[in-house]
Amino acid sequence: MQLMRNAGISVPEHSLVRSISEVEEAVRRIGGSDFILKAQVATGGRRLGQFENGLKGGIQSVTSAVEARDIASKMLGQKLVTRQTGSAGIVCNELLLCKRLYLRREAYFSITLDRAFGGPVMIACKNGGVDIETVAAEDPQSIVKIPVNIKEGVSNELALEVARAMGFNENSIGQAADIVVKLYNLFIKSDCTLLEINPMAEDSNSHVYCVDCKMILDDSASFRQRELFKLASTIGISDKERRAVENHLNFIPLKGNIGCLVNGAGLAMATMDIIKLHGGEPADFLDVGGGATIENVTEAFRIITDDPNVRAVLVNIFGGILRCDVIAAGIVQAAKELKLKVPVVCRLQGTNVDDAKALIANNNLKLLAVDNLDEAARMVSAVKVLSSSFWARYV
Repeated sequence: MQLMRNAGISVPEHSLVRSISEVEEAVRRIGGSDFILKAQVATGGRRLGQFENGLKGGIQSVTSAVEARDIASKMLGQKLVTRQTGSAGIVCNELLLCKRLYLRREAYFSITLDRAFGGPVMIACKNGGVDIETVAAEDPQSIVKIPVNIKEGVSNELALEVARAMGFNENSIGQAADIVVKLYNLFIKSDCTLLEINPMAEDSNSHVYCVDCKMILDDSASFRQRELFKLASTIGISDKERRAVENHLNFIPLKGNIGCLVNGAGLAMATMDIIKLHGGEPADFLDVGGGATIENVTEAFRIITDDPNVRAVLVNIFGGILRCDVIAAGIVQAAKELKLKVPVVCRLQGTNVDDAKALIANNNLKLLAVDNLDEAARMVSAVKVLSSSFWARYV
């Protein structure tokens, strides 16, 4: 929202809030009594979603400060389930509190990179404020696609064509066209692969606003969009996910009880598969990548073991770029600093593997190095059914 405001685009008065006290402060600052609370989670279909506590809708209308506080308390810290998230849902840690606008027209607008067109494509639809996937399935003819010549950009004539496709009339079409031009410039300036406004809306006074926005940035542009990537990495994610981003870890929490620490996404997927083959359930997907340091590995263990459901940890590393002894040093440091109470099975292969095994063996810690992945998966999967005496002989 702030990026659009900085670009001269009309948006509702708003404030990003993370606690009830911030909700109360935002209500006082914005003024009035009618507000919209929007769950800041990385998924579509929020309006039709449902929180695990029974509250229906990730977008809520409130008509007083008291109601804003009450509804916010039922949204913050709660898991929102939508059609896109499936049953796993996403925990809502932030809300966007906006001053309510009384709208008489809502349209859909987006810009995306389309390989079929070989460049940016603007997508317009008269039906906004609803799930665009549903519109595409039920009324595909209502969606208009307009390619953009990357060298020429969006002219006023092209912007007017888009505004007409969204259904704006003579009282508001000029404003809508001006916003389309500014949104395209923001799309290019920010190195987006997607910029979606749902809805772009007109109020009872014929003023046009961008009421909600979704942006996806091109990962290849991170070197010149550092501030945007830093901002994007902390929006709508949990504290553990935020810590993972800060330590260059690819982390996805799951519902099992066996922590996984792996390097490489493919190896991580194979590791989770073999754990499930032996009757276990992975508690996470955690890829430390090829440039992990001892500190990164220690933080990875901290993130994994912060989950009270974790009963054991499987470390599966192929040391090509990432040396096995670096991983081993991180494991040992983590075990000492965190006073690990769960068994850790380490399967290491590759560069400096002998040094790594010696480092693990020479510390009186609850660590076990094995060579065979199948054996490692069998052992961690057995934790939930075997007594601690099974592990006692190894440590």
